[in-house]
Amino acid sequence: MEWKEAAKRTCMIQLLKNLWKRQDGQDLVEYALMAATVAVAAGAIFPPGIMPAVSTIFSKITSTMGLAPG
Repeated sequence: MEWKEAAKRTCMIQLLKNLWKRQDGQDLVEYALMAATVAVAAGAIFPPGIMPAVSTIFSKITSTMGLAPG
């Protein structure tokens, strides 16, 4: 039984090493961080009077996307 546990442990360590080296999702994370930065900056720049209109537009987009098939 000990060799099975050692094999599992070795396999898990190898899996974690492979995940650490992979960079497949790196671009997605970078784009998400840039989008978040732009959103925060836009929120800080827009005057308070514009924000309800922007909120209404995004609410309409969200409700329309919810009705889309698929």
